[in-house]
Amino acid sequence: MNKSMPVGKAREIAAKAADELGYELVDVELVKEPAGKFLRFYVEKGEGVTLDELEVFHRKILPMVENVDYDYMEVSSPGLDRPLKTDRDFEQAVDLTVEVHTYKPVNGSKRFVGVLEKYENGIITIDINGEKARFDKKTVSLIKPVVDINEQELQGE
Repeated sequence: MNKSMPVGKAREIAAKAADELGYELVDVELVKEPAGKFLRFYVEKGEGVTLDELEVFHRKILPMVENVDYDYMEVSSPGLDRPLKTDRDFEQAVDLTVEVHTYKPVNGSKRFVGVLEKYENGIITIDINGEKARFDKKTVSLIKPVVDINEQELQGE
């Protein structure tokens, strides 16, 4: 079989399929790992996505992307701590505590934790204990929400 569909085209198809199901396509990636090439789709809904909904998306998208060169296909939720990539991601994360990793050290550090105040014109502004820190998005290797899991809440106390 000639597998030649580019991942960008698969992303377009997946975005349309997700929209038809009332989901949001968050990301698509094709990653080579020791076990083979993994084509991964990350989808979500406002109130969260269930395993059954992930299966529905998987069944819908599978025949549509058969021409992508991959060995395994996965569909999953991106999780609460998924990296911020799009303008919409940043808008939704304002006022949340985030972790910022930079490619090169800034004042001796490559990791910063603070409250995301804004993202504007490619500049990320976080508040670190009352001090403003600004990062050009091009210098940031990763930015993601910090998820604080309260053990007592998990146990229903």
